[in-house]
Parts: sequence; C-alpha cells; structure tokens
Amino acid sequence: MSRAYFVVAALILFPSFLLTGVCSAQQPAEPSSTASCNLEDGRQVYIRYNPISAKNDKLPNGKPWTPGGMPMTLFTEAQLTLGGSALAVGAYTVYPIPGKDKWTLVVNKNVTAGAGYDEKQDIARVPMETDSVSQPSDALEVAFAHVGPKCTLRIYFGKTATFADFTAR
Repeated sequence: MSRAYFVVAALILFPSFLLTGVCSAQQPAEPSSTASCNLEDGRQVYIRYNPISAKNDKLPNGKPWTPGGMPMTLFTEAQLTLGGSALAVGAYTVYPIPGKDKWTLVVNKNVTAGAGYDEKQDIARVPMETDSVSQPSDALEVAFAHVGPKCTLRIYFGKTATFADFTAR
C-alpha cells in the first residue's frame, strides 16, 4: 500500500478516535438523577445528584456530604435567594452537611469537575429544616416542591428528611 493511503486513513480515523475520547470523557462515571422546579415565568431551577443506596453510603456527621463521591450540582435560570444570600443565574455545587439533629445546606461557586470542597468559595450556608420520617428511604431522594416564588429543596435519606427554600427574585 502506498504512503498516501496511510496518510489519508490517518486523517480520516484520527479525528474519530479523538472525538470518541472527548465524548466518553464528558460522560459521568456514575448515573445521575435530576430534580427540577418550574417557576411561574417558565424559568427552571434543577439539581443533579448521584442516586445512592442508604445501605452503601454513610453520612459524614458535621462535614460536607458528597453522595457517591460527587457533590450535587444546582443549575438556575433565575436569580435566587437562599437565606440572606443572593445566587445569580448559573451553576453551583451543593453540599448538605448532616448533623445529629440539624442539617446545613451549603451552596458553593466552585463547579470545577473533580475539585474538592473549598469553604472559601461558599456563597450561602443555611440551616435546613430537619425532621425524621417513620418510613425510611432505601435510597437518596432529592426533589423540589414549588409554591409561589419558592422552590423548596427536599432531601430524604434513611430516616431523615431535610428542607431548604430557594426563592426566585
């Protein structure tokens, strides 16, 4: 075979190998789930998280929790407030901090893949309403409840239910 054949083959095949590598690198290693909240004006707030089993993941008492080793990611098309903190349109990482009787919710501006938690990049840190439920959840459940301008984030894990209000501005 001629050298020109190999050059042409390389020019055709190399980009497809490169594209395959790029596409597979962008796919998450773990399957993720999404919970969303639709505001009255059509804008959305949604959170992506790794669904995990309550049997396989232990809560880190008093430390930021990354279910399945990955932080939750919040995406918002609306300006929000959480507690007294303003969140602009964009993406954020979300870290629940489980406590024995109370949980805290942290919103952090660092969304770099693979980056560890950095408290200096926190935008909001609020106490979550925390309660116990009679019927424990076998897996992490994350959902939003929508009432008026509020999207209430609900996290259920084991016998714990926690809630935090995001309010559209």
